[in-house]
Amino acid sequence: MKIQNLILATLVLTSCTGIAQEKPKDSYQLVWADEFNQDGAPNPNNWNYEKGFVRNEELQWYQPDNARCENGLLIIEAKKVNLPNPNYKAGSKSWRENRPNIEYTSSCLITQGKQQWQYGRFEIRAKIDIRSGLWPAWWTLGVQKPWPANGEIDIMEFYRGKILANIACLGTSNKTEWHSKTQSVDSAWASQFHTWRMDWDEEHIALYVDDQLMISTPLSQLENKDGSGFNPFKQPHYMLFDLAIGGQNGGDPSNTTFPNRFEVDYVRVYQKK
Repeated sequence: MKIQNLILATLVLTSCTGIAQEKPKDSYQLVWADEFNQDGAPNPNNWNYEKGFVRNEELQWYQPDNARCENGLLIIEAKKVNLPNPNYKAGSKSWRENRPNIEYTSSCLITQGKQQWQYGRFEIRAKIDIRSGLWPAWWTLGVQKPWPANGEIDIMEFYRGKILANIACLGTSNKTEWHSKTQSVDSAWASQFHTWRMDWDEEHIALYVDDQLMISTPLSQLENKDGSGFNPFKQPHYMLFDLAIGGQNGGDPSNTTFPNRFEVDYVRVYQKK
């Protein structure tokens, strides 16, 4: 649903169960949220799902069954399995097709086609598992252009012992240009819930963890470097939640016990009045 069609005082209350009526500073107001207070499948008005083997040569097969709402939390649960790959083709050069078996399942929830926003304050309270091979993320993609020309914002991402705050656009020579900051975390840190936030306006994108600034990048630096003049962060974005496993960055999960979880207490989007 396009943000200009939101009737804030009514729709936010009726379409999302149990939204807290908190308002952050700086004249922001709540325009959309999911508090995950209804047990069962996530709200279909908000979420679609990616399916199958999707990106980065990751090990998990994405399916809706691994996501549920329970006790006020969104739970994305990664499981170790042994299932036939329905897309298997012997001799294929495609990593999606040359694996005879599915070894892990998980979920990626995505608001594409359901919800999208341009600018605002985005916030989650969540708890992540940081054991080897796990790659949880909360991120956004622009609605126009193929990746990376559409723009990517990794508000929360973890792999190989570090949380990451990333912003990506199309760089020179058709390569991806990354603006990134990392921070090491340990098991004591991961045993608690934490708050991730993005403040995004016409001039900057700033990413925070527990109110501590990770990275702030001017939009003037984020125009695609292909001569098009297109800035992927001056367009609406949709969001994704996922718990990936292994692949190009996630590390080795072979000694990690499954199942494990990415737990989200709430996700909220505020915009300035």
